[in-house]
Amino acid sequence: MPVKTSFEETLRQLETAVERLESGELKLDEALNCFEQGVKSANLCRKQLESVAARVEVLLAAKDGTLRTEPFPES
Repeated sequence: MPVKTSFEETLRQLETAVERLESGELKLDEALNCFEQGVKSANLCRKQLESVAARVEVLLAAKDGTLRTEPFPES
């Protein structure tokens, strides 16, 4: 069973891949592998953020004092 990594860990992996690629010190095959891992990390971060955004709700107070929730508006 695969271990689920946290968003922060996945983001750190993405940042590391970007730093390695920007260094210009990788051989072509190393750069390609690093790029592929970076794309995987970016996609996983995006999916995790989409999942969280779907769960975020804004709590609103109605004029009568009751509370209601509604989806967080997308910007």
